[in-house]
Amino acid sequence: MKTELKAKFIQQILSKKKDSEGFTLIELLVVIIIIGILSAIALPSFLSQAAKAKQTEAKSFVGAVNRAQQAFRMENTTFATDVAVLQIGLTTSEYYGYSIPTASTTATATVFNAVPVAAEQGTLRAYAGGVSVLSSGQTASAACMTTGVSGTAPTVALTVSAANCGGTQFNMK
Repeated sequence: MKTELKAKFIQQILSKKKDSEGFTLIELLVVIIIIGILSAIALPSFLSQAAKAKQTEAKSFVGAVNRAQQAFRMENTTFATDVAVLQIGLTTSEYYGYSIPTASTTATATVFNAVPVAAEQGTLRAYAGGVSVLSSGQTASAACMTTGVSGTAPTVALTVSAANCGGTQFNMK
């Protein structure tokens, strides 16, 4: 009797192991739902970080051109009208178009624009920088950004007393 009981007990244990292998449909659905929720939370954050990285390029170039224009003005009596003359290694970008508008460059002030290319205008901010010679002979600079995504460069107000962001534009952060 004891050997028969032992055999049935072992048979029952082995049959339960076969039934409990793998995952149930409910368990798989719960895992898929959790992954979906985590993706929905992480994707916007990831896309935001990608836009910030692209904008960092423009911020860096605006600051570099402002400093280079100040140095160029100290050595010459005018500001540079072409970025290549500044010799700072400004490369072409797939995200931004960079320019020094010749109409805004005078003997006492200059502006540099970083405007997103057409494909990025719906996701990136525009930036601008400017340098002005003050009445004291020193230079003042401003680096501005648009309040939101834009395809138009912000206004930089350059006078003989100060250099500021014009209108509702923000100082670059």
